[in-house]
Amino acid sequence: MTPRLSPGLMISAPASGTGKTMLMLGLLTALRRRGMAVQPFKSGPDYIDPGFHRAASGRASFNLDAWAMEPARLIAHATAQPPADLVLAEGSMGLFDGVATKGETGIGSSAEIAQMMGWPVLLVLDVGGQAQSAAATARGFATLRPNLPFAGVVLNRVASARHDRLIRAGMDEAGIRVLGSLPRRGDIVLPERHLGLVQAEETADLQAILDEAGAFVAAHCDLDAIIAAAASRALPETPRPRALTPPGGRIALARDAAFSFVYPHVLEAWRQAGATILPFSPLDDQGPDDSADCCWLPGGYPELHAPRLAASAGFRSAMHRFAETRPVHGECGGYMALGAGLVDAEGTRHQMLGLLRLETSYARRRMHLGYRRAEPFAALPGLGRAALRGHEFHYASITLQPDAPLARVTDATGAEMPETGSHRVTSGGGQITGTFFHLIAPAAT
Repeated sequence: MTPRLSPGLMISAPASGTGKTMLMLGLLTALRRRGMAVQPFKSGPDYIDPGFHRAASGRASFNLDAWAMEPARLIAHATAQPPADLVLAEGSMGLFDGVATKGETGIGSSAEIAQMMGWPVLLVLDVGGQAQSAAATARGFATLRPNLPFAGVVLNRVASARHDRLIRAGMDEAGIRVLGSLPRRGDIVLPERHLGLVQAEETADLQAILDEAGAFVAAHCDLDAIIAAAASRALPETPRPRALTPPGGRIALARDAAFSFVYPHVLEAWRQAGATILPFSPLDDQGPDDSADCCWLPGGYPELHAPRLAASAGFRSAMHRFAETRPVHGECGGYMALGAGLVDAEGTRHQMLGLLRLETSYARRRMHLGYRRAEPFAALPGLGRAALRGHEFHYASITLQPDAPLARVTDATGAEMPETGSHRVTSGGGQITGTFFHLIAPAAT
């Protein structure tokens, strides 16, 4: 059977910081109020935005990544969701932005996802400081790739009715549809942190923010025209992608404000494979469920909770007992927590679990950002030694990484990275592994 998609739109922009997320959340909220079932997606490697999408839409949001996922996996993710009246996908960075070297499908741009799925682009334009000239930007985005469907623009940060008229005059001349015009205002704000937005579950008064965003977008956008502009295309039949095998049948998953960066599609793949996920909170001094056969420490913000983690003696002792005979894996923040110590931004060292000898520091703050391909030297739970694709984004520096390297890790250009991850086997046969990159999918190529 040929897979089919509900009609959809790609919410994108010329650059980051132009209002994509606020428009996305406002549309999801406004359309949900109309009684529509709207399926959200996020283009690119982002583990924070999908939580906001879920809060606004009432449906799980999943990542679609053109660098890390092959076409079969992208199509499988896009078509596996429950039927919806409309699909809205939020882009990352600018519409055509990605890396220099192609991965599984492309360079990781939102344009590649929109073109593959047949979702017309709804471009958010920050028109502050310009008038008719905004049409030149819009026309360039609309015509750069003739086979990329283009729905129109939503103007953001419009200063006045006169400003709006001037911009619309330019758009009319360029043949660009204006589907919304959002006045300049600063009171609908989502709090931010150094890796992006503060997580949905940590955002105070989130529902009030969503309600306000929905009312704002409904008042200043032509919702009927936006719905009518949505489209999709018939997708080719593809072979079933390689399964994202769960690391165990019963997975103890650290889950709280310090450990929450997990791609939703990864958890969904584990559940679909029959795994049971057993959450526990290290911040509440909890350890992994003893019935679990593996433990996974996701990324998050251990640096913001380092004193509390250091004082969690119950968590530490439970993790040592568990790791003696069973596999434990940590990603990014989870990797740092597995280490011996973490130095915070003020230069204070905090004791971590000590299951690895890794030492990390935020006193030597430097951004590490980009796609990663890993070829494991040691078998990972559930994944073996298959090559993996993922993404790295953190500000920590490694000051000591003395354990055996976990994998040969390269960036999107093929350059080797010093952040190889770590691997250690306990005296009882337990395997401890950790890496700074977040797994997205097994590599097809």
